[in-house]
Amino acid sequence: MKNKILPIIFCLLSTLTYAQKMITMSKEKLKDKIMGGWAGQTIGVTFGAPVEFKFNGTMINDYQKIPWYDGLLQKTMTNNPGVYDDLYMDLTFVEVFEREGLDAPVESHAKSYANAGYMLWHANQAARYNILQGIMPPASGHWLNNPHADCIDYQIEADFAGLMSPGMPNTASKISDKIGHIMNYGDGWYGGVYIGAMYSLALTSNDINYVVNEALKTIPKESQYYKCITDVIKWHKMYPDNWKKTWFELQQKWTNDIGCPDGVFAPFNIDATINSAYVVLGLLYGKGDFTQTMEITTRCGQDADCNPSSAGGILGAMLGYKAIPEYWKLGLKAIEDMDFKYTSTSLNDVYEIGTKHAIQNIERNGGKVSGDMISIKSQLPIAVRFEESFKGHYPLDKKWIGKNLENEIELDFEGNGFVVKGEAKPKEGSSWDSKSEKFAQIEVYVDGKLHETAKLPIKFTTRRHEICWKYQLSDASHKVTLKLLNPDPEVICYLSELVWYSSKPQQKMTIGTFGPYKKK
Repeated sequence: MKNKILPIIFCLLSTLTYAQKMITMSKEKLKDKIMGGWAGQTIGVTFGAPVEFKFNGTMINDYQKIPWYDGLLQKTMTNNPGVYDDLYMDLTFVEVFEREGLDAPVESHAKSYANAGYMLWHANQAARYNILQGIMPPASGHWLNNPHADCIDYQIEADFAGLMSPGMPNTASKISDKIGHIMNYGDGWYGGVYIGAMYSLALTSNDINYVVNEALKTIPKESQYYKCITDVIKWHKMYPDNWKKTWFELQQKWTNDIGCPDGVFAPFNIDATINSAYVVLGLLYGKGDFTQTMEITTRCGQDADCNPSSAGGILGAMLGYKAIPEYWKLGLKAIEDMDFKYTSTSLNDVYEIGTKHAIQNIERNGGKVSGDMISIKSQLPIAVRFEESFKGHYPLDKKWIGKNLENEIELDFEGNGFVVKGEAKPKEGSSWDSKSEKFAQIEVYVDGKLHETAKLPIKFTTRRHEICWKYQLSDASHKVTLKLLNPDPEVICYLSELVWYSSKPQQKMTIGTFGPYKKK
């Protein structure tokens, strides 16, 4: 018995010692790494922007040139500032911390971004709408209230949580628990937890394999997200010199979107799980080389600007600003004093603010600052709690509606949940430019019972991302009735598609001699 207990004690002591390990670096080095993180994500999103969602379900082939040149950063910042949602969303939360301190309540973060002037999509916009209608976090990001709960949104915004928590992945997770649930849940939330943990560890390690593997310990093993990233790591070991082989393995196993109404039954996939996998693929096969990491991550396709932004930021935090190749910093100096649109913060600002927040976080978590030197009390990553979005819901079918709701319409389906896609929009002009405060108001009945009375603004920044939805119904035949309460000649309530779900997945198809048939 004694012989069995001693190794366990040694293991526990070793773990405790590692968890309490102090990592020392200069303030200058820490700042350089934080600068690398912010600069890296700016470079990455700018590089990938021209091919964002233009290659869905297919990689970007080698002959497809992705441009990078001196002046591209300034041109993009000036002419296409909406590209930088990866940055201005981060900076919204950074600005709240700067105004109210590191203990700023989640309500401050939620209201700040919900009332910001920038356009949003998917989980971010669904949560913004919820908050403006009085549904506050964490309910604003929960899948019952947000059909995009598993989308990539917090994944692209979690950089700040890791950059202000060097060597402290659990501290980053604590920040992500609060802010990430504003807009996401389950695997969508895990995308941000994992990215944040990789940033945290990249600030104190120069080993990309260590960062990728160690950060994954923050994710529950029973989650689909964990299993997907584990597969990427496994396939990288099996095919160490062929990133395309791993890409094809991912396509076969992990590209089925469940929640996002725009991604089911479509090659478009904004799910956090597959896009995180592309980030990890780029980091592992890039082997610490900035160019290879940018190229590979971007060429995976789908959200091809956000993914290299995450990969570039993580690698930039590891290398430090000074070590990012000069080629990739072409034109960077010209934009570092430019505020990101919708914010009052530039890169030069966040280099300083981010370093200050990181030092504050280090001190409040057992670290010390002595002159120009900083001692960080490192943390052994601990898995966050398990969550699962859309449990027991499998996409069953969709049908085209293609009608304006002028009075009342009935829609039938058989399953346990549904989403009606569409939008309220102005009769004249583009919905993207709409600033009108007008709205459509509808009643939604499910099987004759009033489910909700929904306000559908036509202003693009405050719109509801979908017309209506409901999950967790009995698996049976259902009738959805929509009634327009306030007809207005200047407002169109357009219904595009009905998507519905079942409690059981579709039967798999097997290709036989005479074509496809259902497997019995």
